[in-house]
Amino acid sequence: MGKNGMTGKTVTRAQLGEAVYQEVGLSRNESADLLETVLNHMGDALTAGEAVKISSFGSFSVRQKGERVGRNPKTGEEVPILPRKVLVFRPSQVLKNRINEYRRPGDGS
Repeated sequence: MGKNGMTGKTVTRAQLGEAVYQEVGLSRNESADLLETVLNHMGDALTAGEAVKISSFGSFSVRQKGERVGRNPKTGEEVPILPRKVLVFRPSQVLKNRINEYRRPGDGS
């Protein structure tokens, strides 16, 4: 197992497109296009400052962080950290429950 109990596996855009193809019955190209359209709409909404809420999954939003003083860990020197926007994901309670109920065979849970 990797850090924080994670397996180290990553689901890719190609795998998501393949999952759409398997589940929906569109062609592979149409499935990839559908996925791209959804991701582009999400990205456009977030860029415009809108939240993206997906029922039973979670919500994405952009938060503005103000300027603050940080510290260089090597030298201890104070450095200004400029204001910036950060992307925040908040999982739904349904997703949190799914994650916490998941048990792999042989993990002793």
